[in-house]
Amino acid sequence: MNRTEKEQLVVDIRDTLQQASVVIVTQQTGLTVADATLLRRQMRDAGAEFKVLKNTLARIAVKDTALEGLTPMLVGPTALAYSSDPVAAAKVVAKFANTNDMLKIVGGCLNGQVLNAAAVKSLATLPSLDELRSKLIGLLLAPATKLAVLSKEPAARVARVLAAKGRG
Repeated sequence: MNRTEKEQLVVDIRDTLQQASVVIVTQQTGLTVADATLLRRQMRDAGAEFKVLKNTLARIAVKDTALEGLTPMLVGPTALAYSSDPVAAAKVVAKFANTNDMLKIVGGCLNGQVLNAAAVKSLATLPSLDELRSKLIGLLLAPATKLAVLSKEPAARVARVLAAKGRG
């Protein structure tokens, strides 16, 4: 890869990472190609990405950005997981790290705030945006549903009484 290609790659990485709300740094020593492929597939399914980068290029990409706090974590065989959903990437990486010892969470950055490994793991326990949206919709619809049931109940009682009188 020549210098101009590397410069373009750094610009692309910087743009992509700045658009993400969460960036997670992992170490993936000894991760097989099959495992890496599986992890990438799981990340894509969750709406996240997993990318192995040279640490030098990653350091240049995060320099002078809100993600600059990640620089000390970019040591050794690292890879970055990122997504616009603040929880999606953390969930997939934490779940994969629990089942595969070759992947370790080093830390991350959530909307400019640097996180340690424990914070990333606790972030993974939170519900995703889709789960929160569905819970919110359920809460909003519950009163309307109860109101509809209550409004038809008197008529249902009258119908049951008439039906019982007709049988008797």
